[in-house]
Amino acid sequence: MDNTKFEFKRAAIIGPGLIGSSLARAFRETGIVERLVGSDCNADVIKRAAELGVVDEVAKGFASAVEGADLVVLSTPVGEIGAMCDALTAYASPGALVIDVGSVKGAIVAAANKLRDDIFFVPCHPVAGTEQSGPEAGFASLFKDRWCIITPLAREDAPYKAAVEKAVALWESVGANVETMDAAHHDLALAVTSHLPHLIAFTLVGAADDLESVTQAEVVKYSAGGFRDFTRLAASDPVMWRDVFLYNKDAVLEVLGRFSEELAVLQRAIRWGDGAALYDAFSRVRSLRQAIVEAGQETATPNFGRDQEEKT
Repeated sequence: MDNTKFEFKRAAIIGPGLIGSSLARAFRETGIVERLVGSDCNADVIKRAAELGVVDEVAKGFASAVEGADLVVLSTPVGEIGAMCDALTAYASPGALVIDVGSVKGAIVAAANKLRDDIFFVPCHPVAGTEQSGPEAGFASLFKDRWCIITPLAREDAPYKAAVEKAVALWESVGANVETMDAAHHDLALAVTSHLPHLIAFTLVGAADDLESVTQAEVVKYSAGGFRDFTRLAASDPVMWRDVFLYNKDAVLEVLGRFSEELAVLQRAIRWGDGAALYDAFSRVRSLRQAIVEAGQETATPNFGRDQEEKT
Protein backbone atom coordinates (compact mmCIF):
# COMPACT_ATOMS: atom_id res chain seq x y z
CA MET A 1 0.00 0.00 0.00
CA ASP A 2 1.19 3.50 -0.80
CA ASN A 3 1.37 5.15 2.62
CA THR A 4 2.27 8.60 1.34
CA LYS A 5 -1.35 9.65 0.89
CA PHE A 6 -1.98 8.86 4.57
CA GLU A 7 0.98 10.75 6.01
CA PHE A 8 0.61 12.88 9.12
CA LYS A 9 2.87 15.84 9.76
CA ARG A 10 2.53 15.81 13.54
CA ALA A 11 1.19 12.98 15.71
CA ALA A 12 0.55 13.52 19.42
CA ILE A 13 0.97 10.33 21.45
CA ILE A 14 -0.88 10.87 24.72
CA GLY A 15 0.32 8.12 27.02
CA PRO A 16 3.36 6.36 25.49
CA GLY A 17 2.94 3.11 27.43
CA LEU A 18 2.76 -0.35 25.87
CA ILE A 19 0.20 0.49 23.18
CA GLY A 20 1.15 4.13 22.66
CA SER A 21 4.87 3.43 22.35
CA SER A 22 4.22 0.43 20.08
CA LEU A 23 2.16 2.60 17.75
CA ALA A 24 4.87 5.27 17.79
CA ARG A 25 7.49 2.67 16.88
CA ALA A 26 5.28 1.28 14.13
CA PHE A 27 4.66 4.78 12.77
CA ARG A 28 8.38 5.37 12.66
CA GLU A 29 8.98 2.11 10.78
CA THR A 30 6.27 2.79 8.20
CA GLY A 31 7.18 6.45 7.79
CA ILE A 32 3.56 7.65 7.87
CA VAL A 33 4.28 10.27 10.56
CA GLU A 34 6.81 13.04 10.13
CA ARG A 35 7.13 14.09 13.79
CA LEU A 36 6.07 12.29 16.98
CA VAL A 37 5.21 14.40 20.02
CA GLY A 38 4.62 12.78 23.40
CA SER A 39 2.75 13.74 26.52
CA ASP A 40 2.02 11.93 29.77
CA CYS A 41 0.80 12.98 33.20
CA ASN A 42 3.71 11.00 34.65
CA ALA A 43 6.92 12.95 34.06
CA ASP A 44 9.08 9.84 34.44
CA VAL A 45 7.15 7.95 31.75
CA ILE A 46 7.51 10.66 29.14
CA LYS A 47 11.18 11.13 30.04
CA ARG A 48 11.83 7.44 29.44
CA ALA A 49 9.89 7.54 26.18
CA ALA A 50 12.10 10.37 24.95
CA GLU A 51 15.30 8.63 26.06
CA LEU A 52 14.22 5.50 24.17
CA GLY A 53 13.55 7.54 21.03
CA VAL A 54 9.86 6.66 21.06
CA VAL A 55 8.98 10.32 20.53
CA ASP A 56 10.87 13.15 18.88
CA GLU A 57 9.60 15.84 21.23
CA VAL A 58 8.22 16.07 24.75
CA ALA A 59 5.29 18.46 25.00
CA LYS A 60 4.88 20.67 28.06
CA GLY A 61 1.36 19.37 28.53
CA PHE A 62 -1.73 18.01 26.81
CA ALA A 63 -2.66 21.33 25.21
CA SER A 64 0.75 21.94 23.65
CA ALA A 65 0.87 18.31 22.46
CA VAL A 66 -2.40 18.42 20.52
CA GLU A 67 -2.08 21.97 19.17
CA GLY A 68 -1.11 21.70 15.53
CA ALA A 69 -1.34 17.89 15.49
CA ASP A 70 -3.21 16.33 12.58
CA LEU A 71 -3.24 12.98 14.44
CA VAL A 72 -3.92 12.52 18.15
CA VAL A 73 -3.57 9.09 19.77
CA LEU A 74 -5.21 8.77 23.20
CA SER A 75 -3.47 5.79 24.81
CA THR A 76 -4.65 6.25 28.39
CA PRO A 77 -7.03 4.50 30.80
CA VAL A 78 -10.66 4.80 29.69
CA GLY A 79 -11.55 6.93 32.68
CA GLU A 80 -9.35 9.78 31.46
CA ILE A 81 -10.88 10.10 27.98
CA GLY A 82 -13.86 12.24 29.00
CA ALA A 83 -11.69 15.02 30.41
CA MET A 84 -9.38 14.76 27.40
CA CYS A 85 -12.33 15.28 25.05
CA ASP A 86 -13.13 18.50 26.90
CA ALA A 87 -9.54 19.61 26.38
CA LEU A 88 -9.59 18.55 22.72
CA THR A 89 -12.57 20.81 22.11
CA ALA A 90 -10.50 23.71 23.41
CA TYR A 91 -7.10 22.94 21.87
CA ALA A 92 -7.27 20.45 18.97
CA SER A 93 -6.67 21.76 15.48
CA PRO A 94 -9.54 21.76 12.97
CA GLY A 95 -9.47 18.62 10.87
CA ALA A 96 -7.50 16.57 13.40
CA LEU A 97 -8.02 12.81 13.40
CA VAL A 98 -8.31 11.49 16.95
CA ILE A 99 -8.13 7.80 17.82
CA ASP A 100 -8.06 5.97 21.13
CA VAL A 101 -7.01 2.42 21.98
CA GLY A 102 -9.32 1.56 24.88
CA SER A 103 -11.05 -1.80 25.29
CA VAL A 104 -14.36 -0.15 26.22
CA LYS A 105 -16.10 1.79 23.48
CA GLY A 106 -19.56 2.86 24.69
CA ALA A 107 -18.18 5.43 27.13
CA ILE A 108 -15.68 6.65 24.53
CA VAL A 109 -18.37 7.17 21.89
CA ALA A 110 -20.46 9.15 24.39
CA ALA A 111 -17.51 11.44 25.17
CA ALA A 112 -16.51 11.82 21.51
CA ASN A 113 -20.02 12.89 20.52
CA LYS A 114 -19.49 16.11 22.51
CA LEU A 115 -16.53 17.29 20.42
CA ARG A 116 -16.57 20.06 17.84
CA ASP A 117 -17.73 18.90 14.41
CA ASP A 118 -14.33 19.75 12.89
CA ILE A 119 -12.56 17.24 15.17
CA PHE A 120 -12.85 13.69 13.85
CA PHE A 121 -12.73 11.15 16.66
CA VAL A 122 -12.76 7.54 15.44
CA PRO A 123 -12.90 5.17 18.46
CA CYS A 124 -10.55 2.21 18.02
CA HIS A 125 -9.55 -0.89 19.93
CA PRO A 126 -6.45 -2.79 18.84
CA VAL A 127 -6.98 -6.28 20.27
CA ALA A 128 -3.31 -6.74 21.04
CA GLY A 129 -1.10 -6.36 24.05
CA THR A 130 0.86 -8.06 26.78
CA GLU A 131 0.78 -7.95 30.57
CA GLN A 132 3.77 -5.55 30.48
CA SER A 133 3.43 -1.77 30.65
CA GLY A 134 5.51 1.34 30.10
CA PRO A 135 7.40 2.70 27.07
CA GLU A 136 10.05 -0.03 27.36
CA ALA A 137 7.41 -2.71 26.76
CA GLY A 138 6.40 -1.48 23.31
CA PHE A 139 7.45 -3.01 20.00
CA ALA A 140 6.55 -2.11 16.42
CA SER A 141 5.18 -5.52 15.42
CA LEU A 142 2.61 -5.67 18.25
CA PHE A 143 -0.31 -5.13 15.87
CA LYS A 144 0.83 -7.36 13.02
CA ASP A 145 -1.90 -9.84 12.06
CA ARG A 146 -3.99 -8.77 15.05
CA TRP A 147 -7.48 -7.31 14.91
CA CYS A 148 -8.31 -3.66 15.44
CA ILE A 149 -11.99 -2.95 16.02
CA ILE A 150 -13.32 0.45 14.98
CA THR A 151 -16.63 1.76 16.33
CA PRO A 152 -17.39 4.95 14.37
CA LEU A 153 -19.68 7.67 15.64
CA ALA A 154 -23.15 7.99 14.11
CA ARG A 155 -22.04 10.73 11.73
CA GLU A 156 -22.97 10.66 8.06
CA ASP A 157 -21.03 13.74 6.87
CA ALA A 158 -18.44 13.17 4.17
CA PRO A 159 -15.45 14.56 6.16
CA TYR A 160 -16.13 12.13 9.01
CA LYS A 161 -16.49 9.18 6.66
CA ALA A 162 -13.16 10.16 5.12
CA ALA A 163 -11.63 10.23 8.63
CA VAL A 164 -12.90 6.70 9.29
CA GLU A 165 -11.27 5.52 6.05
CA LYS A 166 -8.06 7.22 7.12
CA ALA A 167 -8.17 5.47 10.50
CA VAL A 168 -8.66 2.12 8.78
CA ALA A 169 -5.68 2.79 6.52
CA LEU A 170 -3.59 3.81 9.54
CA TRP A 171 -4.18 0.51 11.32
CA GLU A 172 -3.66 -1.52 8.17
CA SER A 173 -0.34 0.26 7.62
CA VAL A 174 0.95 -1.12 10.95
CA GLY A 175 -0.14 -4.66 10.07
CA ALA A 176 -3.54 -4.92 11.74
CA ASN A 177 -6.72 -6.44 10.36
CA VAL A 178 -9.62 -4.02 10.77
CA GLU A 179 -13.25 -4.72 11.58
CA THR A 180 -16.05 -2.21 12.15
CA MET A 181 -18.95 -2.67 14.57
CA ASP A 182 -21.17 -0.64 16.87
CA ALA A 183 -19.93 0.19 20.35
CA ALA A 184 -22.54 -1.84 22.27
CA HIS A 185 -21.74 -5.01 20.33
CA HIS A 186 -18.02 -4.42 20.85
CA ASP A 187 -18.40 -4.02 24.60
CA LEU A 188 -20.42 -7.22 24.94
CA ALA A 189 -18.01 -9.20 22.76
CA LEU A 190 -14.99 -7.98 24.71
CA ALA A 191 -16.72 -8.67 28.01
CA VAL A 192 -16.75 -12.33 26.91
CA THR A 193 -13.32 -12.60 25.31
CA SER A 194 -11.23 -10.31 27.51
CA HIS A 195 -12.90 -8.62 30.46
CA LEU A 196 -14.43 -11.69 32.15
CA PRO A 197 -11.24 -13.78 31.74
CA HIS A 198 -9.26 -11.02 33.43
CA LEU A 199 -11.84 -10.74 36.21
CA ILE A 200 -11.62 -14.50 36.79
CA ALA A 201 -7.83 -14.31 36.80
CA PHE A 202 -7.78 -11.50 39.35
CA THR A 203 -10.22 -13.45 41.52
CA LEU A 204 -8.47 -16.83 41.27
CA VAL A 205 -4.99 -15.49 41.92
CA GLY A 206 -6.34 -13.44 44.82
CA ALA A 207 -8.03 -16.53 46.26
CA ALA A 208 -4.81 -18.54 45.99
CA ASP A 209 -2.97 -15.76 47.79
CA ASP A 210 -5.56 -15.84 50.60
CA LEU A 211 -5.50 -19.61 51.20
CA GLU A 212 -3.74 -20.09 54.52
CA SER A 213 -3.33 -23.83 53.92
CA VAL A 214 -1.22 -23.25 50.80
CA THR A 215 1.96 -21.26 51.21
CA GLN A 216 3.10 -18.72 48.63
CA ALA A 217 6.17 -20.86 47.97
CA GLU A 218 3.96 -23.82 47.05
CA VAL A 219 1.79 -21.68 44.76
CA VAL A 220 4.90 -20.55 42.91
CA LYS A 221 6.62 -23.95 42.91
CA TYR A 222 3.68 -26.02 41.68
CA SER A 223 2.13 -23.55 39.24
CA ALA A 224 1.07 -25.56 36.21
CA GLY A 225 0.30 -24.00 32.85
CA GLY A 226 -3.28 -23.06 33.75
CA PHE A 227 -2.52 -21.16 36.95
CA ARG A 228 0.63 -19.69 35.38
CA ASP A 229 -1.44 -18.16 32.58
CA PHE A 230 -3.93 -16.78 35.09
CA THR A 231 -1.07 -15.02 36.88
CA ARG A 232 -0.01 -13.48 33.56
CA LEU A 233 -3.48 -11.98 33.12
CA ALA A 234 -3.59 -10.87 36.74
CA ALA A 235 -0.30 -9.01 36.29
CA SER A 236 -1.95 -6.50 33.93
CA ASP A 237 -2.14 -2.77 34.67
CA PRO A 238 -4.54 -2.32 37.63
CA VAL A 239 -5.51 1.25 36.65
CA MET A 240 -6.50 0.20 33.14
CA TRP A 241 -8.56 -2.74 34.39
CA ARG A 242 -10.22 -0.73 37.15
CA ASP A 243 -11.56 1.61 34.47
CA VAL A 244 -12.59 -1.25 32.17
CA PHE A 245 -14.88 -2.70 34.82
CA LEU A 246 -16.24 0.69 35.86
CA TYR A 247 -17.04 1.77 32.30
CA ASN A 248 -18.23 -1.57 30.90
CA LYS A 249 -20.11 -2.71 33.96
CA ASP A 250 -23.43 -3.54 32.24
CA ALA A 251 -21.88 -5.90 29.68
CA VAL A 252 -19.53 -7.45 32.23
CA LEU A 253 -22.36 -8.08 34.70
CA GLU A 254 -24.47 -9.65 31.96
CA VAL A 255 -21.68 -12.03 30.97
CA LEU A 256 -20.75 -12.67 34.60
CA GLY A 257 -24.33 -13.73 35.30
CA ARG A 258 -24.22 -16.28 32.49
CA PHE A 259 -20.84 -17.52 33.70
CA SER A 260 -22.22 -17.95 37.21
CA GLU A 261 -25.04 -20.09 35.82
CA GLU A 262 -22.59 -22.31 33.94
CA LEU A 263 -20.39 -22.57 37.02
CA ALA A 264 -23.38 -23.65 39.11
CA VAL A 265 -24.09 -26.47 36.64
CA LEU A 266 -20.52 -27.74 36.94
CA GLN A 267 -20.57 -27.33 40.70
CA ARG A 268 -23.68 -29.48 40.91
CA ALA A 269 -22.17 -32.14 38.60
CA ILE A 270 -19.02 -32.33 40.73
CA ARG A 271 -21.01 -32.54 43.96
CA TRP A 272 -23.16 -35.41 42.68
CA GLY A 273 -20.35 -37.21 40.88
CA ASP A 274 -22.04 -36.76 37.50
CA GLY A 275 -19.14 -37.70 35.25
CA ALA A 276 -21.29 -37.76 32.12
CA ALA A 277 -22.37 -34.16 32.62
CA LEU A 278 -18.77 -33.06 33.20
CA TYR A 279 -17.56 -34.92 30.11
CA ASP A 280 -20.31 -33.40 27.95
CA ALA A 281 -19.56 -29.89 29.22
CA PHE A 282 -15.82 -30.19 28.61
CA SER A 283 -16.23 -31.83 25.21
CA ARG A 284 -18.61 -29.14 24.03
CA VAL A 285 -16.04 -26.36 24.40
CA ARG A 286 -12.90 -28.07 23.05
CA SER A 287 -13.76 -27.09 19.48
CA LEU A 288 -13.52 -23.40 20.39
CA ARG A 289 -9.83 -23.78 21.21
CA GLN A 290 -9.23 -25.39 17.82
CA ALA A 291 -11.10 -22.57 16.09
CA ILE A 292 -8.87 -20.00 17.84
CA VAL A 293 -5.75 -21.84 16.68
CA GLU A 294 -7.07 -22.14 13.12
CA ALA A 295 -7.82 -18.41 13.08
CA GLY A 296 -4.15 -17.68 13.82
CA GLN A 297 -4.85 -16.14 17.24
CA GLU A 298 -2.82 -18.84 19.02
CA THR A 299 -0.42 -21.67 18.27
CA ALA A 300 -1.05 -25.38 18.77
CA THR A 301 2.51 -25.84 20.05
CA PRO A 302 2.57 -27.87 23.30
CA ASN A 303 3.13 -26.16 26.67
CA PHE A 304 0.47 -23.56 26.08
CA GLY A 305 2.22 -22.23 22.98
CA ARG A 306 5.43 -21.42 24.84
CA ASP A 307 8.98 -22.48 24.25
CA GLN A 308 10.16 -25.02 26.81
CA GLU A 309 13.00 -22.74 27.82
CA GLU A 310 10.78 -19.76 28.48
CA LYS A 311 10.87 -18.78 32.13
CA THR A 312 8.03 -16.26 32.30
